[in-house]
Amino acid sequence: MSIEKDLRYTQDRELSWLRFNERVLEEAKDESVPLMERLKFAAIFTSNLDEFFMVRVGSLHDMSLLKEEHTHVDNKTGKTPSEQLSAIFKALIPLYKKRDKVMAELESLCRACNICRLSYGDLSEKAKKQVLAWFEDEARPILSPQIVDMHNPFPHLPNKGLNIIMSLRRDGQELIGILPVPQALPKFLRLEERGVHFILTEDILCELVGTIFSEYEITEKAVISVARNADISPEDEAYDVETDFRRLMQKIVKKRRRLAPVRLEIEGSLSEKLIGTLCKTLTLTREQVFTMKYPIHLDYLFSLSDLLPKESVATLCDPVYKPQFTPYLNKNEKIIPQVEKHDVLMFYPYESMEPFLRMIAEASVDPSVLSIKITIYRLSAGARLVEYLCAAAENGKHVVVLMELRARFDEQNNIYWAERLEEAGCTILYGFEGIKVHSKICLITKRERNHRGSSNVRYITQIGTGNYNEKTARQYTDLSLMTANQEIGEDAALLFQNMATANLDGKYQHLLVSPFSLKERVIELIDEEIKKKSDGYIFLKLNSLTDRELIDKLAEASHAGVEVVMNIRGICCLLPGIEGLTENIRVFSIVGRYLEHSRIYCFGRGNDSKLYIASADFMTRNTERRVEVACPVTDKETRKRLLHIIDELQLDNVKARAMASDGTYHRIKDNSSPRSCQEVFQREELQLSEEIKHRSGILERIKKAFKK
Repeated sequence: MSIEKDLRYTQDRELSWLRFNERVLEEAKDESVPLMERLKFAAIFTSNLDEFFMVRVGSLHDMSLLKEEHTHVDNKTGKTPSEQLSAIFKALIPLYKKRDKVMAELESLCRACNICRLSYGDLSEKAKKQVLAWFEDEARPILSPQIVDMHNPFPHLPNKGLNIIMSLRRDGQELIGILPVPQALPKFLRLEERGVHFILTEDILCELVGTIFSEYEITEKAVISVARNADISPEDEAYDVETDFRRLMQKIVKKRRRLAPVRLEIEGSLSEKLIGTLCKTLTLTREQVFTMKYPIHLDYLFSLSDLLPKESVATLCDPVYKPQFTPYLNKNEKIIPQVEKHDVLMFYPYESMEPFLRMIAEASVDPSVLSIKITIYRLSAGARLVEYLCAAAENGKHVVVLMELRARFDEQNNIYWAERLEEAGCTILYGFEGIKVHSKICLITKRERNHRGSSNVRYITQIGTGNYNEKTARQYTDLSLMTANQEIGEDAALLFQNMATANLDGKYQHLLVSPFSLKERVIELIDEEIKKKSDGYIFLKLNSLTDRELIDKLAEASHAGVEVVMNIRGICCLLPGIEGLTENIRVFSIVGRYLEHSRIYCFGRGNDSKLYIASADFMTRNTERRVEVACPVTDKETRKRLLHIIDELQLDNVKARAMASDGTYHRIKDNSSPRSCQEVFQREELQLSEEIKHRSGILERIKKAFKK
């Protein structure tokens, strides 16, 4: 059966992503979720949408401008970029309405808890005095009002910046007035009243803008924001190989703020005449304009929980959970000797990143350690990992850091850390032209001497599914394997050697490495399951599935009778349940308290299965244009734990949603008791930690008894 370029079981990537983001908004509607967490989901939905426009819509917009647009037909839908954009804009109209409806409900619930976002008209006389005093003392001195007329052209509106736009009239002449909302001002002013009462800065400025434009009649006004194309990649820039890469990235980050507009958002209402003027000025179509009743930016919602009294936090927020020290290591002993005895699989955020950080700290002072090599994609603002790597270099260790400066929206942070590491004596590599390094791998090389005086090189390797970011390790579900398996270590050593010499076509015995061997080996593994026909089994946990070649291979597996189960958080361009094509494929998504981020590949069942953890999603960019690593999991106990995770994911009937054959998501209906895998993993971790504490207490009492 030929299934090449068959569009019957594939869907548009962007529309699939919008359905995922709608799932995020549904968490904001879910009455079982604490109120403050529901607010955060609404804010996440909004920030997700911002990035979607800046990156995906921006890319499609660029392609739609090409004369040869018809050559860029999407291989999942057969649509041109222009046709994809029209479908996106049409799909967004009900999403914006849904956002307003959700915000109306949430604000009503907040008021019942004495958490109130107020308009100027809602303020008491006392509150108005406070607002006016703040406006005169803090805001007015840094405001920069602008008039658009024959002598003053329309100003540049920064990406995602808020502006008050006005129609003005004076002496029969109609003008446009603009008041940018300064980023230096706080997002809101908390009012001196009982409870959590506040007014947004843009609402204050919109109300009092008349005192700035006092010589004009303001006939209409609203808050607006422009989103600009931010999908810059260095491979699209003309630069010489001699150019300093850090300087290039700094230039790109600055340029991002001035790229072409792709969306205009309006809070409130404006006349079609003014909207038309804005569209003409910003080179936007009317379908790129979206109006809303609630604030454009919702990031202020993240900080509201910090203003609550303790008794309110307990009822309105998720219970505080502290990531546990993995029970598979003794926290009172050194980490490296324990990892040398057995593999350790850590499961974030249920477990802490602390053991890995301690392992690097130990390596930085261990006389037997020769080198530490690591790939870094994203780091937190205050990264202990960097301090330990710097200490290692200062202690004479050979420290090699492959720093990906093109981690989208984290470039400036990575530039800072690269400079800090270089100053400490680390060797910094910046990857390759046209290829991002997205792998998460760390290699510690030791030289050990035996009792005969001879020495040998030993490796300790860490491979993960997520970044070395201490902040996101408390928010994202990720897996981190620490192993002294020498065959894995030899592959890792070869990988670092190949990356240092720009050899991307390396051959590895155990690791799957893109852009060359990962997809090729995955296809071989799928083929092995196809040979088993109805006895075949594939489980994949991914963030996204867009690679057409892998989609077709999975459809081929389904047609052969292989059971294919996929837990895909976000984009899934493969439609399950299409009779004769994908009827043996089941797709489900989990959106919950923690962001599902880990990647797991499983081919076969039980003890015979081939298990991998990976940094790569099944997206063309991951399989063909990035350095990614998938690592086999072979240790018996570690495999047992990973298979348990796979089983538990499939039992979730609370946060999981099943994808239908039309790409929509629906609640999983079964008669079993409610079961959330994230709650189960959290509960299991706490129980294990308590058991370890209990056993440790018994041992301590026995030791004291023997001493007596």
